[in-house]
Amino acid sequence: MNSQQLLYVALAIGVIAILYMTVRDMFMKKKPAAPAPEAPHAANPAVLPLQLQAYERLALYVDRITPQSLIGRIYQTGMSAVDMQISMVQSIKAEYEHNITQQIYVSATTWEAVKTLKEQTISVINQIAVQLPPDAPALELNRQLLEVFLQAGESPAELTAQIINAEAKRLMR
Repeated sequence: MNSQQLLYVALAIGVIAILYMTVRDMFMKKKPAAPAPEAPHAANPAVLPLQLQAYERLALYVDRITPQSLIGRIYQTGMSAVDMQISMVQSIKAEYEHNITQQIYVSATTWEAVKTLKEQTISVINQIAVQLPPDAPALELNRQLLEVFLQAGESPAELTAQIINAEAKRLMR
């Protein structure tokens, strides 16, 4: 394993560690004597559908920014790695901006996990792309990106989705 691959694995492990700690902290918190809702307006029944819709939209966003999903939607035959990198990053940012208002309906923990996932995914894409030759094909970027996320074990997107799902289920109780 060369130093480039070790860098990717270390970065991916770091992302997973951050998300793991967030999930662990969320589930390990002691329940207060009087239930205090974590998400804003959780006690208001009129807001519940909006909150659930926000969690749904964020779950969709998390799925759409996974490398597998990005590659499947964006890749076109003949693309360069630079074009692929730019398209992936633009897609992640555009969808994030489209969903940014959902933060008012979800907890700070959930929003921070989504933000961290977005930033780390962009960071990994950029770090892999910068290591490639300027004329590299998109397939090479895609291959290395998928390898990094496969070597990392549990996907950061899966951990973020677990946070989102746990909070949505808590609201439905």
